Amino acid sequence: MAATQRQSRAPAAPSGSPGRPVLLVTLDVPFDHDAVVFAVDSAVEMGERLIVANIVERPPLPLSAMLGYEILPYTPEMEASLAEPARLAASLGINVTRLQVKSFHPISAMLEFVAEQNAGLFVFGPDRSRMMRLRYRRAVRAIRSSVTTLIWLAG
Repeated sequence: MAATQRQSRAPAAPSGSPGRPVLLVTLDVPFDHDAVVFAVDSAVEMGERLIVANIVERPPLPLSAMLGYEILPYTPEMEASLAEPARLAASLGINVTRLQVKSFHPISAMLEFVAEQNAGLFVFGPDRSRMMRLRYRRAVRAIRSSVTTLIWLAG
């Protein structure tokens, strides 16, 4: 009786279908270094894109929008914090998207953003020493109660 060999193959992802990205999110404070490292490492290991988002509590003012001042520049420290994960991931061959989301209610906007992105991993990575304790607790409570994807919390 002749022996036959079987080759097992993992099912390939359908061509052209996007995977589930890694989200790295903060609430208008610099990122925690551990969160940046974890998010970039995860994106590299998963082979998925990285979305770096800053959720900002700024109402859109009609006059500011008309005059072209609706986007305020970041401080140099904040800009460096947002650029670091994007630069690191890009150097490792990962597609990166940077976003700023403005809302009257940043925590609700963050939850809606996470749901829309259908993320594989959500890294909530603000530097806790730069964020009010009560605001962080509210955000974490909301994340734990409504986000259905894998979550990593700074600290």
